[in-house]
Amino acid sequence: MRVFVTRPENEARRWVHELRQRGIDAIFFPLIAIVPPGRTEPLRAVWLALDGYRAVMFVSGNAVRHFFGHRPATARWPHRTRAWATGTGTCDALLEAGIDGSQIDSPPPQAAQFDSETLWQQVVGQVRPGDAVLLVRGGDASGQAAGRDWLADQLAAAGARVETVVAYVRAIPELDVQQLAMVRGDATDGVWLFSSSQAIAHLQTLLPDQQWRAARAVATHPRIAQAARRAGFGVVCESRPTLDAVVAALESFG
Repeated sequence: MRVFVTRPENEARRWVHELRQRGIDAIFFPLIAIVPPGRTEPLRAVWLALDGYRAVMFVSGNAVRHFFGHRPATARWPHRTRAWATGTGTCDALLEAGIDGSQIDSPPPQAAQFDSETLWQQVVGQVRPGDAVLLVRGGDASGQAAGRDWLADQLAAAGARVETVVAYVRAIPELDVQQLAMVRGDATDGVWLFSSSQAIAHLQTLLPDQQWRAARAVATHPRIAQAARRAGFGVVCESRPTLDAVVAALESFG
């Protein structure tokens, strides 16, 4: 059983390695290209004003890496500012960036989902009216912030002032003829591992004529599973975004 790992490059390579260690024929096939934002001045500006934020929420490990990659030499993470992470990969990236674990809030490892809703349950008690919270997220091809606004809406309802900065852009990858031919040949024989609805949208853009009724997918969140079904995938299995859970879901296909 061939598994197409569609995460961005850094995460995809790690997942391919770990899945192969479990005896799974995993293929590196990132469907989201992570590129720098067109303007980096806003990143440097918020770094110099970090002590004015109650918390900074990072949507992904890529958000962490690109945000810290633009840290001015004189800037330091303030002691009073919390770092919010939606999942274990983002939390690990914060630790690697030098943030003390006592300053990080994230869903517990045993959480059913790693998302904004679960994170909000952990941090809602921190927010007071008038607090400023910064959301560090990805942007679309035009450089505008892209993603769900659910957490921003909760923060605004709690009286917080919400600001957003784009740390990177999520673009459609450039695939060569050989890569596209491989996918067309194995598109419905393998299993697609999706951790983002945007990856599914990019796949449809790259292969607009491909039919997915006979294809199988593992999705690491119910919203992603819904996107896969809308795209026409015939069999979609939902899984927690942990290695053990994904392996169990893949093995369920037989």
